[in-house]
Amino acid sequence: MTGPSRATCVGIILDGNRRWAKERGLSKLEGHRAGMEKIKDATRFVRASGVSHLVVYAFSTENWNRDAEEVSYLMDLFLETMKKELKELGKEGVRVRFVGQRERFSKELQSGMNETEEQTRKNDTFTLWVCLSYGGRAEIVSAARAAAASGAEITEESLAHHLWTREMPDPDIIIRTSGEKRLSGFLTWQSVYSELFFTDTKWPAFTEEEFDAILAEFSQRERRRGK
Repeated sequence: MTGPSRATCVGIILDGNRRWAKERGLSKLEGHRAGMEKIKDATRFVRASGVSHLVVYAFSTENWNRDAEEVSYLMDLFLETMKKELKELGKEGVRVRFVGQRERFSKELQSGMNETEEQTRKNDTFTLWVCLSYGGRAEIVSAARAAAASGAEITEESLAHHLWTREMPDPDIIIRTSGEKRLSGFLTWQSVYSELFFTDTKWPAFTEEEFDAILAEFSQRERRRGK
């Protein structure tokens, strides 16, 4: 008989910013700002729960296809968040790391990512992984190309070695907010044994109480991992 399951790594698909804003008569841009502010709040309560890693799906490879005004606003918001919220979290002992195709972003944003990672790299008790221009298929293709270029035999081990997320533990829990019941390319390789939770709550309205309830349910699940 095994004891209750404990989560080390939690992934969250941040969905519902625009619908949350529409329900309140706000612009979708205001919804994105509220969603970005929620990341700071969620990082604090996830860390307080005893989890060591939080992975947030903030901007997918497909999100580049949104209208130009929205994408431009998000780029400015990401930069602002790095300079303010993420810097604040770093001072609280959170390590921040970015995962995805960072070469697609402006030099200023890339510099902000590099600077944030460098400033927080010595924080070793909690890591916030921010997925920007991330897609699970794109990550696997990138890993396969890198493994082939190295001359390595293509195996699970060689692919895993070249993943963008190679230093990230596989998520024990994946949560998707806003009622959609799919993973949309989030951690495709890493999620094979993740426990999935779907909530109708829009991301800006997600609370510590709901997260704690998910942890409580997770602790009662029997994780077989194919056995």
